[in-house]
Amino acid sequence: MLKHDVLIIGGGPSGLSTALHLTKTAPHLSTRILILEKAHYPRPKLCAGGLVVDAEIILRRLGLDVSEVPHVDASAAHFDFAGRGIKIRVPKSHTIRVIRRNEFDHWLAKKTRERGIEIREGITVKNIIPDKDGVTVETEQGNFRAQIVVGADGSNGITRRCVLPNAPVYTARVLEVITPEASLPDREIASGKIIPRNDTHQTSAAYFDFFPVPDNIAGYVWDFPTQINGEPMRCWGIYDTNLLSDQERPQLKKPLAEEMAKHGFNLDDYELKGHPIRWYDPFNPISVPRVLLVGDAVGADPIFGEGISMALGYGAIAAQEISESIRRNEFSFSGYKRRLVRSGLGQTLFARWVIAQVIYPIKWRWFQILLWRMLKPVVIFVAWVFVLNWSKRMA
Repeated sequence: MLKHDVLIIGGGPSGLSTALHLTKTAPHLSTRILILEKAHYPRPKLCAGGLVVDAEIILRRLGLDVSEVPHVDASAAHFDFAGRGIKIRVPKSHTIRVIRRNEFDHWLAKKTRERGIEIREGITVKNIIPDKDGVTVETEQGNFRAQIVVGADGSNGITRRCVLPNAPVYTARVLEVITPEASLPDREIASGKIIPRNDTHQTSAAYFDFFPVPDNIAGYVWDFPTQINGEPMRCWGIYDTNLLSDQERPQLKKPLAEEMAKHGFNLDDYELKGHPIRWYDPFNPISVPRVLLVGDAVGADPIFGEGISMALGYGAIAAQEISESIRRNEFSFSGYKRRLVRSGLGQTLFARWVIAQVIYPIKWRWFQILLWRMLKPVVIFVAWVFVLNWSKRMA
């Protein structure tokens, strides 16, 4: 049975960030960390791929330059209701940097390996069994033994299911589709009706439109610029927190199809993919003795489902907790949740959880118009103070 000090299950941003931050806070641990990844890089990953400035700040603190990854920069972000609302720009900079997750994760894994951390690909974990002396991790390729296990295996990961089987699950649903950058001319549908092209979107901007909320879809439709193999493309999708799941709702793809049609795209012409996102709830447990969770295994941002910057932040906090635990030779992780809650990441996650509980259940059309069209100074203030810039408040 192979033994390690720290075994990280999952080679995505949260697991890799945990390892990278551990080598920064405790360099002697670099050769005592093992990451198990069930797939092989570069592995496909459904994700819109938007990086906000907080993600870039965390990566810069690790000495990493994300501009090395193929990307498209969104010059502005629009937060709309039915096509009108708030436009946000960051002076002298991009507003959102959009990457493809297969390329980003592969790049981050290479940077992790360059710092002496071992990653084993193609290993599927079957069970996780903590005890007073350590943790046994059973896989299809044999068993591993570690002092500490980090569950970085995402929304549907096995770690949480093994160590916290009775914890509540709060899961959003997401659909995503990739199209060419340019929209089509006016198109004719089966009934013979002509749908005119109404493409007012700027190809360099990112759009979030909350028009589905009055129809009990507690989320938004998005439209981002992206690229695939250097070719300019658009990433479309719809996010639903499921906060209104007890109400009658249309099929999730219906609002997405309507929005795409306005801009000359027929959803049926493209491959549609779906995936769940576990979102953060402040009352959920996030660790047991010798095992702690990071990234989507804890929860993504409830408002937007943003996960990449959060994943990187979880890694920084988990590394602090692990370093302290090893120094004290005490592995209850009883202070991990408190450490998270007091951090800049924990503060923004709690604020976003509260905001989501307000802006989605109040689904009246007039409220959504008021929020996204008429309260611009209030929305920008709340976003700047409570939603963004949280990385600057982290040690």
